Amino acid sequence: MRLLNCLLAGSSLVLTSCAGYHLGGTKPLALAHVEKIHVPLASNSTQIPRAAAFVTNGVVDALTLDGTYRVASDDAADAILEVELHEVDFRAVRTTQDNRLRSTEQSMTVVLRWKVLDSESGTKVLDSGVTTGRTGFFVDPNLQTVRQAVISDAIQRASTSLAARLADGFQ
Repeated sequence: MRLLNCLLAGSSLVLTSCAGYHLGGTKPLALAHVEKIHVPLASNSTQIPRAAAFVTNGVVDALTLDGTYRVASDDAADAILEVELHEVDFRAVRTTQDNRLRSTEQSMTVVLRWKVLDSESGTKVLDSGVTTGRTGFFVDPNLQTVRQAVISDAIQRASTSLAARLADGFQ
């Protein structure tokens, strides 16, 4: 009798330990029917040259690595992902001791605004949001070159956050 009770208790623990878990994707409800996404060239609201191409490549790479959606042409896609590079912000993280206005380390924050449109209507918004990516860098005598070199890292972080939002529904 005692052995039977132990077996029943053990089997009930085994059977209920995976309660609530299911195989398959965890897409947001609004994007449940979407399998293929088209990503046109991003728009650029900043003064950074070639940033639209960096954003588009970053988003396509992040979606490909995630694997939840396939990137497709506009005629074969279920949805269209429009992305805008909205803002790039620089902040001083560390300054020199003798001059507080001269920074030795800065952070760059990239803000992407995006929306997913239904490809059939072209105007129905399925999902939208804002994602950010941040990176830090040390200031070099040629600040413009350093900023141009690290912007791809900040864009990649924002793109990864965007892909996570589309795939899982949270950032």
